[in-house]
Amino acid sequence: MPITILVVDDQELMRIGLKMVLGAHSDIDVIGEAADGAAAVAEAAALRPDVVLMDVRMPVVDGVAATTQIVQAGHGSRVLVMTTFDLDDHVLQALRAGASGFLLKDTPPEDLVSAIRSVAVGDAVVSPKVTKRLVDRLIAEDPVRPLDPRVLDPLTTREREVLEQIAAGRSNAEIAQHLYLSEATVKTHVGRVLTKLGLRDRVQAVVMAYETGLVRPGR
Repeated sequence: MPITILVVDDQELMRIGLKMVLGAHSDIDVIGEAADGAAAVAEAAALRPDVVLMDVRMPVVDGVAATTQIVQAGHGSRVLVMTTFDLDDHVLQALRAGASGFLLKDTPPEDLVSAIRSVAVGDAVVSPKVTKRLVDRLIAEDPVRPLDPRVLDPLTTREREVLEQIAAGRSNAEIAQHLYLSEATVKTHVGRVLTKLGLRDRVQAVVMAYETGLVRPGR
């Protein structure tokens, strides 16, 4: 089954361009579009796409509020934010609201397609090199809430090590190299960490690692 996509952007040319790029791939099907957040929420509820490509700066209802409503609706659609500015306040708010990651609007088409495929299978799309800056911003604006470290008790020693590596912003390939594991084994461990802790994606895993004190700011 192809990955179904809802394209949300207030600029018609942007929507047309995205549909053209994505339409060239047989495993991706753009099933709808919206020009503002209110329409995005309605279309997401009606169409239940696998992935919503969400602009954040829009009239009527912005992308942050729309992301919140789509995630809370629980239909299973995952939101991938597209922005002009790297790590601006709207992106941070969208990630807090439940977005599965973000991309810049000048992202090369092949990277956009790769990101959509990753988000569709449950991964988060936040560049490893951006993760540390993301966490630093989150902590600076919203100090870490203490969380009982016993929530990590279900994890094995190896899974804790993998969680530490995720919090350090390392990709699966980098974690594999650092822990002397195969990339497939790392992917399995990451999946188990998310499942055991009831987390949606790597972004939430990073935040929990800091909230429980498993890793600390500046480390």
